Amino acid sequence: MSLMHFHYDPLSEFDRLFDDALSSRFLRPSTALTTTTEPRDIFKPRMDVHENPENNTVTASFDLPGIKPEEVNIDVNQDRLSITGESSTTQERDEAGYTVRERSCGRFSRTLMLPQGTKPDDVRAKMEHGVLNVTFPKGQAPPQPKRITIE
Repeated sequence: MSLMHFHYDPLSEFDRLFDDALSSRFLRPSTALTTTTEPRDIFKPRMDVHENPENNTVTASFDLPGIKPEEVNIDVNQDRLSITGESSTTQERDEAGYTVRERSCGRFSRTLMLPQGTKPDDVRAKMEHGVLNVTFPKGQAPPQPKRITIE
């Protein structure tokens, strides 16, 4: 039984497919990391969630290739964990007497619900090889209903 709540809109994938099909002649197609509810320059990094019953923790892993830890912001506000950031890269090379400069930039954002009552101090984050791992305690099971007898 999972105690976490995720905000997922299955219809957003259909919207993305229709947008790609109808706008591919005029605009760049969106990637699998974008949604139509946000501007096209924001992408949602891939996320895997693993539960560790031995430690009573949950680890969310975010794929952020090429992004430095100082470009990532992690915020906890009202039982929501938000991973946001902005990245920009510039590559320059000389080819056959020409200088080629390639620039890319973009913002990313991902939000998920934490178990109710999670303290921000209990959230731990570590980034290795382009993968951000955020670990937090799993919520306690809600109390079972108890029948009260009338005296």
